[in-house]
Amino acid sequence: MRGSKAILSMLEMHGVSTIFGYPGANNTPLYDDLLGSSIHHVLVRHEQGAAHMADGYARATGNLGVCLTTSGPGATNLTTGIATAYADSSPVMALTGQVSTGFLGSAAFQEADMFDLMMPIVKHAFRVLDTGDIPEAMARGIGIATSGRFGPVLIDLPKNVQDGELAADAMARKIAPPAVTVDMSAMPEAVKVIAASQRPLLLAGGGAAWSGAGPDLARLAELLGAPVVTTLMGKGCFPEDHPLSLGMVGMHGRQAAMQALRECDLLIAIGTRFSDRSTTLSELRSDAAIVEVNIDPPVDRGAGRREVVLRGDARQTLQAMVRRITRRLDSAWTRRAADLGLRCRCAGGRTNALTPQAVMRSLNALLPRDAVVTTDVGQNQMWAAHFLASRHPRHFITSGGFGTMGFGLPAAIGAKCAQRSSSVACIAGDGGFQMTCMELATAIAEDLPVAVIVLDNGGLGMVRQWQDLFMDGRRSSVSLGGPDLVELAEAYGAEGARVERISELDEAIARAIGADRPFIVDVAVDQDEKAYPMLVPSDSGSTVIPGECSWEAPDGDHLLGPSRPVPEGRYAEGER
Repeated sequence: MRGSKAILSMLEMHGVSTIFGYPGANNTPLYDDLLGSSIHHVLVRHEQGAAHMADGYARATGNLGVCLTTSGPGATNLTTGIATAYADSSPVMALTGQVSTGFLGSAAFQEADMFDLMMPIVKHAFRVLDTGDIPEAMARGIGIATSGRFGPVLIDLPKNVQDGELAADAMARKIAPPAVTVDMSAMPEAVKVIAASQRPLLLAGGGAAWSGAGPDLARLAELLGAPVVTTLMGKGCFPEDHPLSLGMVGMHGRQAAMQALRECDLLIAIGTRFSDRSTTLSELRSDAAIVEVNIDPPVDRGAGRREVVLRGDARQTLQAMVRRITRRLDSAWTRRAADLGLRCRCAGGRTNALTPQAVMRSLNALLPRDAVVTTDVGQNQMWAAHFLASRHPRHFITSGGFGTMGFGLPAAIGAKCAQRSSSVACIAGDGGFQMTCMELATAIAEDLPVAVIVLDNGGLGMVRQWQDLFMDGRRSSVSLGGPDLVELAEAYGAEGARVERISELDEAIARAIGADRPFIVDVAVDQDEKAYPMLVPSDSGSTVIPGECSWEAPDGDHLLGPSRPVPEGRYAEGER
């Protein structure tokens, strides 16, 4: 069997049905054998798009996403997308062609040392120097990408290795996935700390979403009567219409969620790394304890704070925890959480103006409940995360840790490849959309009707917001004189509509959702509209810029407003 055939056969054996890629001289054997493979190949228009599509596919399914490029510039064009996947723990495999082994290190045409270039942004890298090593490299690579904390893996493949021959029985050898360290020894202490708490708060991050822990998270929340907040990467793993949901924390999080973070005496943190943009321990009371559930090794959070660490898969750990927890009756803390939620209505400010918040209201009303939403990065991302309701895991896909502009559209295409029967919508700004808009051609060629909602403020909105707030309003290089996006869409064979009045919004979005081809809705929004609320860190603490969040500051510890009932089991039986 030819080496390239063995690579594709192993992907088939592991259930891979789609590859996103771009051919070149040093991956021609792989493309030749794709002609006889059951794997569908999606021809992208730029290699960065291939990485983002594989990433979007992986996030929508929880399975391995695969991208394929040639050597040199083809492979280096992957790096932004692979770094994006690494930051958000997405299981992506990058297959890169390489010059033949005899030319390695000779500055050959289109040679790049991808092994060293990719090493800092992948979970593991392989350079296969002998065709006989292909089965082990592929098996180990797939296992590494999809076990423990997920992450991207590079397989660098010299052309003569792809062309070489290996025995058909070489793939019969079984290679176990890497062992994952599990340490539940602190479970009795964790249960004790939880039982002693009066104001427990659950914080779910990306690890909870990747592990499929949503139903178990709901069971634990309902047992404790504890409110639930999420990071940006955890959005959707707990239904945001649940009575205990307070929404997203972080720099642009809901104020109710941030207030609960400040008031809790116990934070049960599930699958989050406490990044600088999601939440900081400085927001917690100094006497608040932490029970941390994480697949990664424990991190020292600082002396003086009581912390209990459970190392393992979030879903399995929560299941074990739920078996040891006694259900609480309605508590003052449950009522407090209900009051905080009622005070933070987040209606979205001006109801008769064409604002980003109005766009989110329209999407909330018109998108099917099972729609998958991807976002680009910037103000559009924060407006979507703050105001768009998410009810299902894997249905809100965004670049969190790396903040990659241009992610939204190719990620939507990858998600649509995975979920062809579901509506897929991308929310983007005009800046990020133009970085990868050429992938409209890919969506047309693959017959993938994705709806793209562009919040068009004529520039780089988030950078402009920071310049207005922190540079005394001096705006530098943030205005974009963009093309007519409707004409651009039509040039690619897609459809488009320009929205300049709020009366036109619902009709345009409905058309986009129901279209049988890609559809761009270009929404003209005010360039001075800010993504609020915003938590601004400083040396003296944090300052909140509230904006138009319809937030009523809580009055001490008084319990105002009715308690919302928590129906036991209703949400815990939701989809994984």
